[in-house]
Amino acid sequence: MARIAIVGGHGKVALRLEPLLAQRGDAVSAIIRNREHTKDVTTAAAHPVVADVEQLDTQRLAQLFEGHDAVVWSAGAGGGNPARTYAVDRDAAIRSMDAAAQAGVGRYVMVSYLGSRLDHGISPNNSFFTYAEAKAAADEYLRGTSLDWTIVAPSALTLEPGTGRIELADHSRSGKVSRDDVAAVVAEVLKAPNTIGKFVGFNQGETPIAEALASL
Repeated sequence: MARIAIVGGHGKVALRLEPLLAQRGDAVSAIIRNREHTKDVTTAAAHPVVADVEQLDTQRLAQLFEGHDAVVWSAGAGGGNPARTYAVDRDAAIRSMDAAAQAGVGRYVMVSYLGSRLDHGISPNNSFFTYAEAKAAADEYLRGTSLDWTIVAPSALTLEPGTGRIELADHSRSGKVSRDDVAAVVAEVLKAPNTIGKFVGFNQGETPIAEALASL
């Protein structure tokens, strides 16, 4: 059994990931900002931990992570407010990496997106620019840590039922993928040591998830 802390535990991917982990015997701590979301998280077989990661410093985050075997970052500001996007998707994410190291949690999985890179090419006039900048900065920082990191980078997300099949891809071959399958990829990554130190970009595809990841 592994103890997994999921930051952003009420997100659409996280709520799909939590029961997958619980079903295989893992203990899941779902870190959520809104106390009203505790019932949803409990229904998803996770233990709710109410904490606003945007407001917590590194030491307080480390206290949340202590005793866990892995941290999954699946939080986000949701766009719309550039200042908050930087505060959550970049700054809080980076603090969480430092906190994981401080708490002795070696494994760290970042849920990002397929186009995340420093040379993302998004115009500053585009409303997506702030998010692209924030995610690129967080992902680049993660690469420079001593954590056993994996960046899970799906293409455009859908609410279609999962198929359990993906295709590995880079930003030049962006498509779509179900949130169900993103959750399944994260679950598989957590038990796949060969994904450590990898940027795992993917679309919906024809290859079973475990088989696709094993080919990395």
